[in-house]
Amino acid sequence: MIEADDIGGVHVKYLHHCPRQLWLYSRGFRPEHLSATVQIGEATHETSYTRSSPIDLGAAQLDHLDGETWVHEVKSSSKPSRADEAQAMHYCYRLHAVGVQAKGGILHYPKTRRTKRLPYTPQAAVQAENDIADVLGVITAPASPPRLPQSRCRGCSYFDYCWSD
Repeated sequence: MIEADDIGGVHVKYLHHCPRQLWLYSRGFRPEHLSATVQIGEATHETSYTRSSPIDLGAAQLDHLDGETWVHEVKSSSKPSRADEAQAMHYCYRLHAVGVQAKGGILHYPKTRRTKRLPYTPQAAVQAENDIADVLGVITAPASPPRLPQSRCRGCSYFDYCWSD
């Protein structure tokens, strides 16, 4: 059974993107390797900011932590989302738990050459704790959450599972 320390950034991102996706992911259903959108995202990640090194925190792996303790995350989408922001704050929360006083997250969107800086605040810490509890609630549920409206599923690697009848 998964515990709070096992919750990673992907879990939190999926929680905010689509709880059904989180539920399926937690049960080992992982069609991401079949998705063109995911492959584009991986290529974007591999070719952007190549001098940075990922940081492994066990359940969480962040893209880069700079010398001023800002978490950097490279995203393939065009604009920030609540899921991206929650994922960055989750990494800050995990870093604080091991004694690294992360200042916040910087989201990089190479496609549009934009960045978004998010300070890690006491409110963000509380939200990160709540996110972990919410993830545990979703993944321990006996049945999958309902589908989102189909219009919100564009480009999702779980689309065929959720929408083929």
